[in-house]
Amino acid sequence: MRTGSGQGGQEQEPPSFMPSRPRRLETAPSAPATSARHSRRQQEPPSFSPSSWTNTPRTVRRTSGSSRTTPRPAAQAAPSGNSWGNGGGRGNRGMRSSTALAHKHPVRKFVGTLLLVILLALVLLAGGGWFWINARLNREQMLTDAPGSGATTWLLLGSDQRDGSPGAGQDTSITGFRTDTILVLTKPRHGAASLISVPRDSLAKDDGRYMKINAVAYTSGYRSLTSQIEGITGHKVDHVALIRFGGLSKVVDAMGGVNLCYDADVNDPRSGMVWSKGCHQADGGMALAFTRMRYSDPRGDFGRAERQRQAISAITSKALQPAVLLNPVTAGKVLSAGLDSLVVDEQANAIDLVRMILAFRSASGPKGVTGSLYWTNPNYFPNRRVGSTVLLDQARNTELFDQLVQGSHDPGTVGGN
Repeated sequence: MRTGSGQGGQEQEPPSFMPSRPRRLETAPSAPATSARHSRRQQEPPSFSPSSWTNTPRTVRRTSGSSRTTPRPAAQAAPSGNSWGNGGGRGNRGMRSSTALAHKHPVRKFVGTLLLVILLALVLLAGGGWFWINARLNREQMLTDAPGSGATTWLLLGSDQRDGSPGAGQDTSITGFRTDTILVLTKPRHGAASLISVPRDSLAKDDGRYMKINAVAYTSGYRSLTSQIEGITGHKVDHVALIRFGGLSKVVDAMGGVNLCYDADVNDPRSGMVWSKGCHQADGGMALAFTRMRYSDPRGDFGRAERQRQAISAITSKALQPAVLLNPVTAGKVLSAGLDSLVVDEQANAIDLVRMILAFRSASGPKGVTGSLYWTNPNYFPNRRVGSTVLLDQARNTELFDQLVQGSHDPGTVGGN
């Protein structure tokens, strides 16, 4: 049932949009309405009011204490068997040196370091090294001056850019481009990494107007979209990476396809997705349709967001396989295709991309946190111009990201109503 629209299309006050407690970030207040008529039709809801949350410092409680490993006494025998799962060491059976015991590290740290070395080697093999990568990066002003939070957060965007590929911009009534994929990737100093989807139809307010969040970048620029995400999460976005949908198919084709799964038969002319129930090896065109399809999905945009996370995870995993990493020709094609389709923020460099890939892999694994934002109404109508939107649950999302940044949230799936 439609809810939220007033008589004559007047914009009603969302019952829950901005947080009910002081915010951590300082965010500029929205611009005033440009006319008296506009002002009568679009009143400032108390829950949106900047005075209730801007310029107010917010203290995030952090769990006290430290993680400390106590070495086993030298006289105590080490357990038999492989010792990798117990936090590092050489993996010899029967015994380990006291030096190794005193400096043992979690196996995930070793694996992360190993992957970093491999990826750096890939950079060198693919096209002349570090400086070549940095020179190829397409950069745009996307960051705000919000204060840091201690964790590292990436805003991952997918844009159709009306690129002429199947499924792009078929609605001729829509001008410009839309960022239909919005993901927030968070890597805390300690704890689980997370990958959270932002529904493309989430209600946003930009320059005094209500709109869907996927239109903010086209209307006001990527920096404004970054600010919107910071307002939702309550924490700074450190880096932004934008992938043009048209370039996704080239990346998948360069690596020889990826394995994707969907538990339904689909024949969707809008996205070009023709699918039989189950798992299939998808080429670039099918992977692109897989990430775009939503009209034939009973879960709509929520189902599409889940498939987008699956596709990006499959691409990341395939890129880290030896068949790609250790093949200079394949690695070079994948890297070149990826860089051609990528736009990053003004401060990003090659090492930031490596860290982003590692964080994404960690978040997509069994020890990561995935899902979507929390919402209170998936079919909220602020006015006729905007149409149906997703009204977010700001209080729950603030609490969620406080935990994700601190690394205190348990692995698993989050989000919904």
